[in-house]
Amino acid sequence: MRSRFAWLLAGLGAAAAAARLLKRPAAATAEPEADPRADELRRRIDESRDLEDEREEFEGAETPVDEADPEARRRHVHERGRAAVERMQAQRPQE
Repeated sequence: MRSRFAWLLAGLGAAAAAARLLKRPAAATAEPEADPRADELRRRIDESRDLEDEREEFEGAETPVDEADPEARRRHVHERGRAAVERMQAQRPQE
């Protein structure tokens, strides 16, 4: 007897859930209002495209890694360092 009652309650619960789902209003098919943030986002995207072109132009002037000469760069840095030390020593008051 109890199992019949349990099945009856389960069936009524399922029917109530199905009825609730069927009574939901259909999703609105009308066009949603335009979001004012969308125009701002489009403007920012256009600006970023312009910056990308400028970046490619800037990077075009750089020396590619496979063409770089690290030894020449190292020599140049050391020469600048030595020159700076010599200038500081020349400016130091003599004792």
